[in-house]
Amino acid sequence: MSQLSKLYLFSYNCLQAFGWGVSLSRILNNFVSTKSFNGAYASAGELICLLQTVAFLEVIHGAIGIVPSGALLPLMQWGGRTHFLLAIVRRVDEVQELPSVFITFVAWCLIELIRYPHYALNCVGSSPSLITYLRYTAFIVLFPTGVAGEMWLMYQALPFIKTENVYADLFAGLPFSYYNFVRVRMVVHFSLAFKVGYFVSLWKFTNSYRCT
Repeated sequence: MSQLSKLYLFSYNCLQAFGWGVSLSRILNNFVSTKSFNGAYASAGELICLLQTVAFLEVIHGAIGIVPSGALLPLMQWGGRTHFLLAIVRRVDEVQELPSVFITFVAWCLIELIRYPHYALNCVGSSPSLITYLRYTAFIVLFPTGVAGEMWLMYQALPFIKTENVYADLFAGLPFSYYNFVRVRMVVHFSLAFKVGYFVSLWKFTNSYRCT
C-alpha cells in the first residue's frame, strides 16, 4: 500500500473516532444534565446519521482493495445499521427520545471508539495491546447490547409505522407494506445478527484491518 493510502486511511479513521467521541460526549452530557435516558437523538442523532452515512466509504475501501475486508461484509453491516438509523429512527419522530435510542447509540459509540483508533493505529504500525484486546473482547458485550437496543426500538416504532402508514407513498401501487417489512426484518435481524456478528468478529480477528 502506498504511503498516500496509509495517510488517507489514518486520517479517515481518526476523523471517525473524533466524530463518535463527540457523539458520546454529547449523549453523556445530556444524561448528566437531565438525569434522563431520553434526549440521545436530540443530542447527537444528526451527527451519528452523518458519520454512519460517510461510513459507506468503508465499503469502497474494501471494493478497491486498499483494505483486506472485501466489500460484501462491510456492505451488510453498513446497510443494516443505516436502514435502522435513517429509515426508522430519523423518520419516526415519536421514537427518537426513547431510552432504547440511548442504549443503541451508547453501544455504537463505544464500539466505534475502540474500532476506529485500532484501525488508525494499525496504519502507523503501533496499535497498543490494550486497544487490540478491547477490539476483540468488548465486542462480546457491546454487540448484543447494541442489537438489543435496535430490536427494542424497532418494536416500539411498529405502532407508529402502522398508524402513519410510513413510506406508503413511496411504494404506492406495489404489494408492499413497510410495516410488515420491519416485522420480518426484526425476525431476521434477531436470528442472524448474532451468527453474522460473531462470524464477522472472528473474521476480523484472523484478518485484522491492516495497512500494508
